[in-house]
Amino acid sequence: MKRAIQFEMIRSELEEVVGENYISTKESDRLVYATDWFWVPQMWLDRGEEPAKPEFIVHPGTVQEVSDIIKIANAYKVPVIPYGGGSGSQGGALSIYGGIILDLKRLNKIIEIDEKSLTVTAEAGINGTQLEWALNERGFTLPHYAASSNCATLGGYLAPRGSGTISTKYGKAEELVLSMQVVLPTGEIIRTPIVPIHASGPDYFHIFLGSEGTLGTITEATMQIEYLPETRLMRALLFDNLTSALEAGRLIMTKRYDPMVIRLYDPASTASRVKAILGYELEGAYMVMGFDGDPDLAALQEAKAMAICKELGAQDLGREPGEKWWDHRYDFYYPPKNLKFPWMYGTTETITTFDKLEKLYWAEKQAVEETYADLGIKFIGHFSHWFHWGASLYTRFIIENPPQNAQEAIRLHNRIWNTAMTAVLENDGMVNEHHGVGLKLSRYMRRQYGPAWPMLKSIKDALDPNGIMNPGKVGF
Repeated sequence: MKRAIQFEMIRSELEEVVGENYISTKESDRLVYATDWFWVPQMWLDRGEEPAKPEFIVHPGTVQEVSDIIKIANAYKVPVIPYGGGSGSQGGALSIYGGIILDLKRLNKIIEIDEKSLTVTAEAGINGTQLEWALNERGFTLPHYAASSNCATLGGYLAPRGSGTISTKYGKAEELVLSMQVVLPTGEIIRTPIVPIHASGPDYFHIFLGSEGTLGTITEATMQIEYLPETRLMRALLFDNLTSALEAGRLIMTKRYDPMVIRLYDPASTASRVKAILGYELEGAYMVMGFDGDPDLAALQEAKAMAICKELGAQDLGREPGEKWWDHRYDFYYPPKNLKFPWMYGTTETITTFDKLEKLYWAEKQAVEETYADLGIKFIGHFSHWFHWGASLYTRFIIENPPQNAQEAIRLHNRIWNTAMTAVLENDGMVNEHHGVGLKLSRYMRRQYGPAWPMLKSIKDALDPNGIMNPGKVGF
């Protein structure tokens, strides 16, 4: 009785804020919001098990409504889970303790395109592809080409510190954002400084990036944009071994030849995923490179990079395979060619510096393959987002015949992740590079940060004294 009365009291207050049409407690809606693209909750539903569901799905239309909803949640000490497009793969949008799903997709306006400063200011719920279309009409681009752009939101780019396909040249989402509007866990609405680069005191701006809704709700952002490139030069190469290919990528980056993309597939990925998606039967390490912008500069940069690759024994496959990869780069992640049930799979991507990169790859591969050899596990990987000091390692495990019992499947899934993450952390890798932490990796945060973790926890406690914002995620 007490819970039923409180439920109706909360619903009444939420309806006063957003109106009856923008709040749902329907069982069908609650079921839709019970999962994101994390394998475990999808498997749980696939096996016919009852998922953890939110009590309320609320669709605010203004930042003030977001603030009011969060204040109501504080009064009742009810969890709030900010929700964008639901495309995250880490369980970051799961309502594991019930509560309120705060779906931000009505906050979808473009506020300003500043053609002088080359920035766009938009609300956080805008769809990534729709934002890109609007910029393209004006001759601009937001150079964050995430595979999830068709379903992800601007806030979803920022909350996990995401990377896009061309981040190697243009930077991750956290490098593209200049300022944000944020609703704090107690309901206050703040704006970060107009730019993040300044000498005006400590940088609190970045604590919201990567916090995945645990420290605040991003409602608006100003992002750097670029002119649409005059040219885009794509090329594919094949290396006999991974060591030479990694060295080629390192030299291209450290000599600052500015590729927009380097995508390097290990031999296992070349033989499986590259074959399945692009149709090429190749042996070795398959690399795609791209250069864009001014035609003369792009051509010169490509020529310099190609000289490095040829010196290291690469076979030039020409433009057609590179262009085909560009045109089909998202096919790796969407039906019908993506990894899917009945397989068990996970993406254990990480990042480290060049001196540790190959060692990290082999350590994780050996740990996973040897520990679960009796299950026929497959381990594949590619190197996708490059920096002047290192690169990300995007690895995956695949088991084609996992247990059908839901509890057994979860236990096996978690054991594989423990094996992979232990190898990553013991070989100087980070828990994640661009998918975020969510629920999936939450248990590794204390190991990742060690003595620094209590400091991060104290920030959480200070900003969110009632612990209502996305509980159970990012280690909190």
